[in-house]
Amino acid sequence: MNKLPELSDIIKAQSRLKGIVKETPLEHTKSFSSMSGANVFMKLENMQSTGSFKVRGAYNKLSCMSGEELARGVVCASAGNHAQGVAYAANSKGVKATVFMPVFTPPLKVIATRAYGADVVMQGNTFDDAFAAAMEFREQSGATFVHPFDDPHIIAGQGTIGLEIFHQLDTIDDVLVPIGGGGMIAGIAIALKEMNPDIRIIGVEAEGAQSMRLSMKEGKPNTLKSMNTIADGIAVKTPGQLNFEATRKYVDELLTVSDAEIAHTTYLLLQRAKLLAEPSGVAALAAVLHKKTDLIGRNVVPVISGGNVNMGILEQILEKGMMDERLRARIAVLIPDMAGELKGIISILENIRANINEISHERSITSVPVGYVMVTITFNLQDTSQLETIRKTLDDKLLKYDILS
Repeated sequence: MNKLPELSDIIKAQSRLKGIVKETPLEHTKSFSSMSGANVFMKLENMQSTGSFKVRGAYNKLSCMSGEELARGVVCASAGNHAQGVAYAANSKGVKATVFMPVFTPPLKVIATRAYGADVVMQGNTFDDAFAAAMEFREQSGATFVHPFDDPHIIAGQGTIGLEIFHQLDTIDDVLVPIGGGGMIAGIAIALKEMNPDIRIIGVEAEGAQSMRLSMKEGKPNTLKSMNTIADGIAVKTPGQLNFEATRKYVDELLTVSDAEIAHTTYLLLQRAKLLAEPSGVAALAAVLHKKTDLIGRNVVPVISGGNVNMGILEQILEKGMMDERLRARIAVLIPDMAGELKGIISILENIRANINEISHERSITSVPVGYVMVTITFNLQDTSQLETIRKTLDDKLLKYDILS
């Protein structure tokens, strides 16, 4: 039976990964330190090869496999990041890789996985469906299965993040790590706790996918009946047995963040730090910025675990972020359905130099009287005071309108 890796295993993994993966930056952020009251250093695994930390574990696993196992090829199941890590590692070693991905997987992740040379099979609506299909393929083909998290070599590879953090920052108080299946937090926790037991390790799950919290409560790995979160990279119904054991032994605290908090943090990371990350990748930072535990005055390291974002989700996040900060607004104005009326509304926006993003018209809904049209205008603002100017002008003209959120 597999057992948890030791610190020595993680140090060996680091040697195997030298020249293959990047030592990612640990970047201090004044903006987020000011917002949170902590001294925040971001570990930027979104800048890793393949766009996430997963390549560390995948390459270490393949490096520890026998020639016979490699000759049979490898197979894995993944919603994206593990797939790319395995495909990259297999390509580096000249090994055939077959990857099973759920049908909802963002197209860019599928394209990237194929670009690394893997055969991609789209099957099932969830990771668990893809996992079952991969296991069936393993039985039929004899290919070696590369588990995304519940494997000592995978855990040791992810643990190299902890070694890097330890050598990049002299004084570490807290390290916050996103949790899906638990491979990354297991490796990081083993590495850091063995070197300095005083470092607090804090896991962060999405509210809609709290499998590790449920498992800790039940005292054994437990399976969620359902999940609902935009953070697809950490949406795992059942944590690994090894990962559960490591979490129970080494992790000091488990936190959760909502999808709204994740989305807002993704927006802030891009706006303030000019860094693009996927929703699952910002979960740890979201816990810091939304003050889920007391971190005031402490040296805090949230791991930004990946940057392979679904562009459709990103578009929604940016739209909502701009609306929340009142840098974009949407108004619905009821005007007579006559020539020149719309021009009058547009001139109000032009006068304050608001940039119109979109205009739509609606005449057929029952709330619009005959002879009128509901015009909905989305526009960008230069500062938040402009919206009040627009509101006052519309009031002065006695127009019926709504500011839409």
